[in-house]
Amino acid sequence: MKISLVQAGAWQSSMESMPLAIGYLKAVLDSDKELADEVDVTLHNLPGDARMTDMVRELFAGPIPDMMGFSVFGWNYQQFAALAETFKQLNPRGIVVFGGNHVAYQGERVFRMFPQVDIVVNGEGEITFREIVARVLLDGTSPDLSRVRGISVRDGTRALSTPDEERIDNLDSIPSPFLTGTIPMLDSSGRFRYDVALMETNRGCPYKCAFCYWGGAVGQRMRSFSRERMREELDYFGFYQVPTVVLCDSNFGMLETDEDFVEDLIATRKRHGYPRALETSWAKNKSSRFQRIVKRLRDHGFKSSFTLSLQTLSDDALTEMQRRNMKVNQWEPLVEWLTEEGLDCFAELIWGAPGETVASFLEGYDRLAHRVPRIAVYPLLLLPNTAYSENRREHGFVTVRGESDDFEYVLANNSASFKEHLDMQRFMLWARVLGEHQYFRELWRPLRELAGVTQSVVIGSVREWIDNSEHPAARAFASWIPTVAESPAVARALRTLYEDSEMDTVLREWWQTTMVGRFPAEWRSFASELYEYQRWCRPVYVPPNATPPAGWAAATVDDEPVFVSRAVPFRYDMAGVLDKLRIGSTAPAAPFPTHYYFQAKQGFYDNLENHEIGAHYVATPSLRPAAE
Repeated sequence: MKISLVQAGAWQSSMESMPLAIGYLKAVLDSDKELADEVDVTLHNLPGDARMTDMVRELFAGPIPDMMGFSVFGWNYQQFAALAETFKQLNPRGIVVFGGNHVAYQGERVFRMFPQVDIVVNGEGEITFREIVARVLLDGTSPDLSRVRGISVRDGTRALSTPDEERIDNLDSIPSPFLTGTIPMLDSSGRFRYDVALMETNRGCPYKCAFCYWGGAVGQRMRSFSRERMREELDYFGFYQVPTVVLCDSNFGMLETDEDFVEDLIATRKRHGYPRALETSWAKNKSSRFQRIVKRLRDHGFKSSFTLSLQTLSDDALTEMQRRNMKVNQWEPLVEWLTEEGLDCFAELIWGAPGETVASFLEGYDRLAHRVPRIAVYPLLLLPNTAYSENRREHGFVTVRGESDDFEYVLANNSASFKEHLDMQRFMLWARVLGEHQYFRELWRPLRELAGVTQSVVIGSVREWIDNSEHPAARAFASWIPTVAESPAVARALRTLYEDSEMDTVLREWWQTTMVGRFPAEWRSFASELYEYQRWCRPVYVPPNATPPAGWAAATVDDEPVFVSRAVPFRYDMAGVLDKLRIGSTAPAAPFPTHYYFQAKQGFYDNLENHEIGAHYVATPSLRPAAE
């Protein structure tokens, strides 16, 4: 039996994402002694920006499969349904299986919308999908699936659901898609082929946040893979020179075994020189274990983003979120500790939560901005199976489905009106571009400490300037901004700012016209040069087959491909002045002519849409040119 398993990258990303979910499914089937010789399983890993015609060619140019399994999330729901429809035209007796968070326990809606879908998997898929395949092999194209636990099957337009499959307690019983060679690691040039390596150390989450559905394992104990298995997988990544490992964990740093993992990660880098960065969803309660892990990563040169998953600073909203008693809400001492240790962190906020008002959100946003250098702001989505979704009437939610996805974006609730939500969606777009993606990274502190201008006021000023500008580039930019701050819109805005030099002209004019004059007179000369310094500190954006921007050249430093700048003159020691501001010194800066040489990692173009990975690409200044 020919089985095609399909996964796609997030949103419009051109990068190839590691197909971990379908890799697990194939590894289970290929390692099963009873099934391995009876099935021929192919992985189809599609980029997020693939066109429908390209997907059809990829999936159906060769032999048509007997079964297709799709790993579904909100950004690919409509596309995968269309591909399933094409498949059923090519093979009317073929079987279509949908699985993933977006469709689990949503069989009624899926079957009503898409007659071409036969089975929906509810919960973890590895055992369940294996049982589906076994039944089809036994019974043919009309299998008796009543004994397969954890699925919904079609009964006309209705869904008949079987009892849930128990959670997999022994995670090592799932064959590793890496150690079995299931997931290909190299591209045609012999290099690691993905944006990052995805890896699980555990499954489950003990919390029950109202907006979240962490693999359906919310409010459950956490189950871990063995240290021996994870150590082997890390060594595998080191051998293939994986630069960044992203853990698909809900609360890394909560368990004692997480410290063991970090020690094995450090040992792997000592042997192979890789990995060099670790990203994850950190434990909500930042204990002494978290601090020990952070120090170990820093001391061994690992890049990482340390996240404050606050979501809101409003007590009313926290109560509605079912997060009121989390220690993460006692965040200020943690930020102080990270600052003392010389470590950056970023905070997460969600706009649109019940109990939140515009005033409370902006007050919390500016309070956070005073302490952390980067704030990620997300629009509230009503995800399937969450408490928010199931209690939507109680909260007065008004929603709209996305233009390029199947998520429900909140446009009103009991604490904020429709008009207020539309206005805040525009605020969020600019907050994500300028703050979350660090386009104004070096501007925030001087504006706040010297000019007394809060971050939300700055964002509002940029938005007003662009909306009212007569410059053709600004008018074109403002004309396409959508109703909701979807991730594709944020990516489009960023690419426009990096690609259109006229937009940089617009923002320079905004800075000189509206911001420089807000600084005390003795600081205005410094402020007039600050925007130019910020420009050089941004990541270097180079599209494929393009040459670096003027003033930059490609180089290799410490075996890493980078861009290095020419000597850039300033009338002040810009970096030195900003360092003094960080420790609280506001004494006026005296002119001190300084030349800087900037350096930035290559590859930002492909990672622009991910602010956590993109943070690794910001340019850093030096008083001396880089030694190749």
